[in-house]
Amino acid sequence: MRADDFLHPTPAGLYCPQGDFFIDPVRPVPRALITHGHGDHARAGHGAVLATRQTLEIMAIRYGEGFAGTTQAAEGPVTIGGVGVSFHPAGHVLGSAQIRLAPEGGPVIVVSGDYCRTPNPVCAPWEPVPCDVFVTEATFGLPVFKHPDPAAETRRLLASMAEFPDRAHLVGAYALGKAQRVIALVRQAGHDGPIHLHGAVQRLTDYHVEQGIALGDLRPATVPKEIEGQLVIAPPSAFASPWVQRFRDPVISFASGWMAVRARARQRGVELPLVISDHVDWPQLTQTLTELRPDEVWVTHGAEEGLVRWCELNQLRARPLRLVGYEEDEE
Repeated sequence: MRADDFLHPTPAGLYCPQGDFFIDPVRPVPRALITHGHGDHARAGHGAVLATRQTLEIMAIRYGEGFAGTTQAAEGPVTIGGVGVSFHPAGHVLGSAQIRLAPEGGPVIVVSGDYCRTPNPVCAPWEPVPCDVFVTEATFGLPVFKHPDPAAETRRLLASMAEFPDRAHLVGAYALGKAQRVIALVRQAGHDGPIHLHGAVQRLTDYHVEQGIALGDLRPATVPKEIEGQLVIAPPSAFASPWVQRFRDPVISFASGWMAVRARARQRGVELPLVISDHVDWPQLTQTLTELRPDEVWVTHGAEEGLVRWCELNQLRARPLRLVGYEEDEE
C-alpha cells in the first residue's frame, strides 16, 4: 500500500484514515493531534486533542480551559485505531513535537510540524526520528536563507543598547517562543538588567518561568518614561498600534528569520533587524534530509517547489502537499 493510504492532505489538514485523526487541522475536527501551540497549527474547537502536556497548557492559556471537548497529554507511545503514535522534540518552541506514525502494515511517517536544529535555551532540542516518509516544513526552503548565529545577533542588540543608552529598544517577537528565546539569549549574553514586557507576551512568558526556565528580572512595560534606554519585548502586532507612539524616539527592532530579507525590514520601518529564527534554514533543511534519507519527502508550507527540486536532484522522492492555513504569523 502507498503512504497516501495512511496519511493524505485534505482541506482540513493531514488526515490518517486508519486512526481517524487529523494532524494540525485548520478547522474543527472530531480528533486532532497537535504538534505545537502556534495559532496556525493549534486551533480551538476540536472534539478531542492529543498533544504534549506543555502544548495543551499553552493552548489553555491562549484559548481558555474549554478549548476542546477532551484532551490527552502525550506521555509515551499510544495506539489509535491500529496506528502507533509517539511525540518527539522538534526544537521549535516550548512543547513542540514531531509526530511519528507507525500504522499496521504501512510505512513509518514522521510529521515534523515546525522544527529547528539550532540550540534553543527555552525548549527541548530537535531529535532525529528515522522514518520512511518525512513531512517537512519549508518556511525558509530556498538557498538564500542561511541564518546567522543567534548569539551574534544578540550581541548586535546589546551593542545598539550601549550606543544609544537613552533610547528604548523595542524588539518585536512572537508571543510564544520567540519572545522568551530573545530574553534567554540576552541573559546568556550577560545582560542582567530589567527587561520590560508588553502585556500580550506576559502570560506566556510567566508560563515559561513556571516551567523552570530562568528569564531574570522581568517587568511590565506600562510607564514608558520610566523605561527609556531599556529593553522592551512586544508582539509584532503592537508596532501597528498606538502603543508604540508612547515611546520617545525608540529603536525599532524585529527578531525573525524574515529579517534576512532587507526589503521586509525597510517596509516595516525596522532600524535594527535581528535574524533570529525558530525554523530550520536551507542548510539545516538539506542536512536533515541528507541524514534521515527517507524513502519519501513531503513538503508543506513554504518554498515547497524549491525544496522538492533539491530532493529530485539528490535522488530523493518528493512531493509538495500544498496545504493552506499555516501562514498566520511571521514566527
